[in-house]
Amino acid sequence: MELSAEPIIYGLIFVGVLVLVEGIYLVAFGKSISLNSRVNRRLEMLDKGAGREQVLEQLRKEMQQHMKSTSIPLYSLLAEKAQKAAIAFTPRQLIMIMIGLAFIAFIGLSIGTETETPVRVLASVGIGVGAVYMWVNKKATTRMNMLSEQLPDAVELMVRSLRVGHPFSSAIQIVSKEVEDPIATEFGIIADEAAYGRDVGEALKEMAERLDMQDLRFLSVAVTIQQQSGGNLAEVLAGLAKVIRARFRLFRRVKAITAEAQWSGKFLSAFPILSLIVILVQDPGYYDEVLDHPYFIPCCFIVGIMLTINLIVMRWLTNIKV
Repeated sequence: MELSAEPIIYGLIFVGVLVLVEGIYLVAFGKSISLNSRVNRRLEMLDKGAGREQVLEQLRKEMQQHMKSTSIPLYSLLAEKAQKAAIAFTPRQLIMIMIGLAFIAFIGLSIGTETETPVRVLASVGIGVGAVYMWVNKKATTRMNMLSEQLPDAVELMVRSLRVGHPFSSAIQIVSKEVEDPIATEFGIIADEAAYGRDVGEALKEMAERLDMQDLRFLSVAVTIQQQSGGNLAEVLAGLAKVIRARFRLFRRVKAITAEAQWSGKFLSAFPILSLIVILVQDPGYYDEVLDHPYFIPCCFIVGIMLTINLIVMRWLTNIKV
């Protein structure tokens, strides 16, 4: 049995497609869409001459469009992730990108491999859909982590603004201008909605539900209670900021404690595959005598299923809610 280079070609095509998705995104929307931009996207859109109402409509459309398209076949797999990541692509554009990437992957596999056409078609579809899903999932995870880290600073900035006499709507406006993305654009949308007459507590609650963040739910509840019963909102938010920081530190500590178990699960699942590669490199004919055995292929599937179950179970055991 000769060692084939086809698995390496499959991997390289997948990585290339993944990089291509990010390139298309940056070309379509500019560097401002990146989370590491110093100027938040809302302010940059305003600086380019767009009206406040137009910017609000555009950003709200981007943030709400994905969950409205869950009925589209296959798109429901990444709709929630795309919403949390605030992907500016429309659902139709993302689907077209999947199709285009699958076509590019099929061309690459046709040139670089000699596998059967049905296998290449299935692999191309898997690469196209998988690359977009991994890209969206990475965007969502990065954005949600940044939101969680920025929220205590934003709440403390609101506290300082309230203590010097600013109304709460102005405190939110200050956050939208002084803090970096992604939280700046989120609070900018709330500030614009409040300027057009929407209740701030209701807008905060919608943002918390859309992002599925418990700390934002605490903030919306605190603001709603203060609006209904009165009280010192600055003191309430100061205490909330301390609670959020404590929860964030606890989350990081739990993540550090469970990191060993998570990497153990990944290592235990990857070790048999790495061992197989080493064996085939050292002795390409190691499995020649059992390749034709009727149990060989079923056993390969069983091993793959067991490795997948191992990853799922280890992730479930280390997924501790804070």
